[in-house]
Amino acid sequence: MKNVKTHQTMEERLNAIRAGVLGSNDGILTVVGVLFSVGAATTNQFTILIAGLADLLACALSMASGEYASVSSQADAEKVVVDLETQRLRVDPDGVATDIRQFYLDRGVSEATAAEIATELMAKSPLETILSTKYNVQLGHYVSPWAAAFSSLFCAAIGGAFPLLALYFSPVRWQFWATILATTVAVALTGYLSALIGKGFASRAVKRNVVIGLLTIAIHYTIGLFF
Repeated sequence: MKNVKTHQTMEERLNAIRAGVLGSNDGILTVVGVLFSVGAATTNQFTILIAGLADLLACALSMASGEYASVSSQADAEKVVVDLETQRLRVDPDGVATDIRQFYLDRGVSEATAAEIATELMAKSPLETILSTKYNVQLGHYVSPWAAAFSSLFCAAIGGAFPLLALYFSPVRWQFWATILATTVAVALTGYLSALIGKGFASRAVKRNVVIGLLTIAIHYTIGLFF
């Protein structure tokens, strides 16, 4: 059985990029939420910074562990179908050939042509073909939970650092305005990147992320006022 990975597929690359974008956005919003809720409750700068730093670390680790668990489940599911179809090829190759033929029939190919394609593919690469046509899985190419976890960990930490550093390095009288500005820029960037990856509307994604970021700040600040 050929099971050697020679290059990364687009899905494998996008898996890590997607995890990074999500991690970054989560890091930004959770850290700025803590900064403003704690900042509304106390003027002690050390307390605010420690709360923000603690949340940044907790968020990064939480995002990494969540991505690892989620993507591991996906990778396991892909390996299960590989084992399943490997077994089917041993005991029911005609059934596998029928599935391949039906795949091309469903796409408008004639019965004769579909049968000819299925016969040729069964002779050359039956396992790779059934995995690709039935499950959209490439043999030997499984999404990596470690890549997703490290991408999410790193990007969540970087994302959360934007509002935290803005608050730390700004003069006290301007620090919350600087934090709002840093958060707006950061969430706009993650919105743009998410649209770029998903081939969506960039302007809509940017506006949506900015609105969510500002709402996060307003909600957490209001909650902090009660303490």
